[in-house]
Amino acid sequence: VKFNNCAGNKGVRYETNSLDFKVRADGTMYAAHPVQLPSKQLVLMVTAWDPQTLGRWETIVQFLVAEKSQHNGHKPKGRKAVPGELAQQQSDTLLPWRQHQSANGLRRQKRDWVIPPINVPENSRGPFPQQLVRIRSDKDKEIHIRYSITGVGADQPPMEVFSIDPVSGRMYVTRPMDREERASYHLRAHAVDMNGNKVENPIDLYIYVIDMNDNRPEFINQVYNGSVDEGSKPGTYVMTVTANDADDSTTANGMVRYRIVTQTPQSPSQNMFTINSETGDIVTVAAGLDREKVQQYVVIVQATDMEGNLNYGLSNTATAIITVTDVNDNPPEFTTSTYSGEVPENRVEVVVANLTVMDRDQPHSPNWNAIYRIISGDPSGHFTIRTDPVTNEGMVTVVKAVDYEMNRAFMLTVMVSNQAPLASGIQMSFQSTAGVTISVTDVNEAPYFPTNHKLIRLEEGVPTGTVLTTFSAVDPDRFMQQAVRYSKLSDPANWLNINATNGQITTAAVLDRESDYIKNNVYEATFLAADNGIPPASGTGTLQIYLIDINDNAPELLPKEAQICEKPNLNVINITAADADIDPNVGPFVFELPSVPSAVRKNWTITRLNGDYAQLSLRIMYLEAGVYDVPIIVTDSGNPPLYNTSIIKVKVCPCDENGDCTTIGAVAAAGLGTGAIIAILICIIILLTMVLLFVVWMKRREKERHTKQLLIDPEDDVRDNILKYDEEGGGEEDQDYDLSQLQQPETMDHVLNKTPGVRRVDERPIGAEPQYPIRPVIPHPGDIGDFINEGLRAADNDPTAPPYDSLLVFDYEGSGSTAGSVSSLNSSSSGDQDYDYLNDWGPRFKKLADMYGGGEED
Repeated sequence: VKFNNCAGNKGVRYETNSLDFKVRADGTMYAAHPVQLPSKQLVLMVTAWDPQTLGRWETIVQFLVAEKSQHNGHKPKGRKAVPGELAQQQSDTLLPWRQHQSANGLRRQKRDWVIPPINVPENSRGPFPQQLVRIRSDKDKEIHIRYSITGVGADQPPMEVFSIDPVSGRMYVTRPMDREERASYHLRAHAVDMNGNKVENPIDLYIYVIDMNDNRPEFINQVYNGSVDEGSKPGTYVMTVTANDADDSTTANGMVRYRIVTQTPQSPSQNMFTINSETGDIVTVAAGLDREKVQQYVVIVQATDMEGNLNYGLSNTATAIITVTDVNDNPPEFTTSTYSGEVPENRVEVVVANLTVMDRDQPHSPNWNAIYRIISGDPSGHFTIRTDPVTNEGMVTVVKAVDYEMNRAFMLTVMVSNQAPLASGIQMSFQSTAGVTISVTDVNEAPYFPTNHKLIRLEEGVPTGTVLTTFSAVDPDRFMQQAVRYSKLSDPANWLNINATNGQITTAAVLDRESDYIKNNVYEATFLAADNGIPPASGTGTLQIYLIDINDNAPELLPKEAQICEKPNLNVINITAADADIDPNVGPFVFELPSVPSAVRKNWTITRLNGDYAQLSLRIMYLEAGVYDVPIIVTDSGNPPLYNTSIIKVKVCPCDENGDCTTIGAVAAAGLGTGAIIAILICIIILLTMVLLFVVWMKRREKERHTKQLLIDPEDDVRDNILKYDEEGGGEEDQDYDLSQLQQPETMDHVLNKTPGVRRVDERPIGAEPQYPIRPVIPHPGDIGDFINEGLRAADNDPTAPPYDSLLVFDYEGSGSTAGSVSSLNSSSSGDQDYDYLNDWGPRFKKLADMYGGGEED
């Protein structure tokens, strides 16, 4: 058995569907043990299995079994089946369950036959159903048998592709087959009696669909893109095109062959490429690929099945676009051999000249991008050449300032190359080098101070007008006759003068090292030197003066104030001194008491601790509390030494057991007696009492004001007051009422039993009442007239205020009534009554006026 999985058949294993036969690794089939074959034909299925890709391939192997030779004793030999012989030996009727009879007359069951595959061509035009084969058992002579088939294509999807006559056993195909949809079917034939009992064992039926050339090759892509370097040698691989044919690849129907139909353009040859007819690999076949001439080729590739037979095979085409990629086979070349430029002196980052080159390779690629180098003419590195990424030009740029007085011109030799190295066999062109001439122009340069910053040393206190130094500048323009003038730019203390012509510096005031303008003993001033060029230029210089200290400051005593107990104890005053000078014009200091007045040395004494500190203490056993001015003479160690008499204020006070001044003692020490202290305390108490009485009076006044109904105090009110009466009536003459006129019914039962909601006119309504704004109790903070009007308006619009606006009810009429009958009252309808006067009675009669006022309209 020959098999090819397109990967060298590595690890492929073979299997068969029979335990009697096996397949070796080289494809040779052999019998695993002695076998007796019951028929003259043997059909086996061989499976090739790849354990790596898990792919499986199947094929059918048919054998014809030769009969034993009558002339010799050789064992039967297998021979390859001939299609013609197979056709003759196949019969339309298969007896898979054939019985054999032994010589002694007993029937013994033989093994079932292996039915050869049934081949059905695809795309058959019918008519359908079309008979394939008839299956029958030789037991049908004894009993009635019913035949059936099961499997994919019968009772499993796709359903009813095959059918069988249950009586005759004829098997049919019901519709055209498509091998590309399904290449084979495995069915099982069953034979049962009329009661459904199995008569024979099921037999396997293999149906194979014979392929027809009904599918043309299909390319995986309609357009393929590939590339090849220019100048490639013949046989250089370019790309692979692939077409698949759905037909059986083991037959000519699925064997695809490739060929190139056209090539565009046909330059420099019409056959620049060729294609492997079986693999589809496109390779170069001719030399002369040049990207600068042809950048792209379009190749039409045709794939044909039937092994490329154009007469019988089906074809399809695809487009292969082959791009010729660039290689660095063209060195860059300058467009001219010499370039020139000009640059002013002392300027940097200035483009002096643009160098143009020509390169025929692909633009903006490493084969085209230019790199410039200066070979000679610039030993100090004043220039560099940068590449413009857009134009590929070289920009000669100044990176280090040039000096006209040093170099008036430069002659540079430059070379250009590419980022990518040249292809093998390509030499650098002589036009890849050029000369650049650069002229330097003179400009007016500013004068400069050779020593900047300049430092000089001298003692402080030199007199005014002293010459310190000459701070002169140099003009670098040697070829220009120019004068330099000097001036001050910065002199914080205004201590210096400079000669405008020669730069001589003198003092304009006494220099003091202890001044605030001195930092670390150094005074700094800045001067300006300007020439008279066009335009003028100037430079600055800094002069630093280091001042040496002299003993010109006497020491000062510290501290200025202190306190001590009135009795001598361990409580002493530590004193020291401060001197604005520096060493050696400071300590050690000498502290001493003056001889005048004599009381100073009598009451006080000084004890030296070290060169900078001493102690002041009482000499006597007791000194009255108070503040004393103690003079002390302090002398420094300068040459000559300076002294200063300083006063220290000492507060002498009584002390507690810890040696600390008491509070009363501190006050007493400040100069206040006991009587003065008591007077101060009494004044404080009186002041607090007055404040408390004032607060109480203000609280009471505020309370009285809130109890008043008016905005101002009654005693200050010059207007009429409103008198409030708690009762209604005209006055004192109306206070006596005849209560007998208020007649009530003799019994109250009818009052208690009257319907809810009916009340008397002089009773306050009970139940849910509308919410109205509360009338103000405190007078409005406006005019008293406005307050009265607001109260009146609120009373008129408040139905809950007496007299209550409710329904008048007459409890009853008739027998027992204390009131007279109203039955005799008749309403007269004669004449029209004018009720317009009700509109003048106010808001309480508005509803009644609306009811009767429009009588004629109603």
